[in-house]
Amino acid sequence: MSSPSTFKTNLSQLATMKAFPWFKGFASLGLEFWLPLPLLGLLFWFGGGWVAEWTMARPQATNTALQASQQMQTQIPVSIVAIEVEIHRKRGFSKVGVKTTNPALKKLEYEFPLLEFEQVEAAIARELGMSRAQVRSRIQYEIKR
Repeated sequence: MSSPSTFKTNLSQLATMKAFPWFKGFASLGLEFWLPLPLLGLLFWFGGGWVAEWTMARPQATNTALQASQQMQTQIPVSIVAIEVEIHRKRGFSKVGVKTTNPALKKLEYEFPLLEFEQVEAAIARELGMSRAQVRSRIQYEIKR
């Protein structure tokens, strides 16, 4: 004959099984392992958000200040093939297109608030680091009204 404690345990298991027949299917999947996973996921989600917020809110000391007011000057060795200038008289500016032989940099474009040929040539020579004679030999003008 079985002891009263064993009978009580078997009776509670039987009552649980009859009350929740679907529990039997979940028990075979390892319910003890899968049930806490959504809770752990939420915990990591909120914990990660809190850590990210705390990290982003802290002031960061920088050694050098960012200077956004200065324009970076780059020197790319190019061989200039042609310089095309469109002078827009009514709008008050000149649009300059510089064609190069460099495969990475085929065309450069500039806009200058200048309308006179000499001024435009001087500005192009200054930007490209060339002499005015070199610029004059490669330049083509188009005047738009």
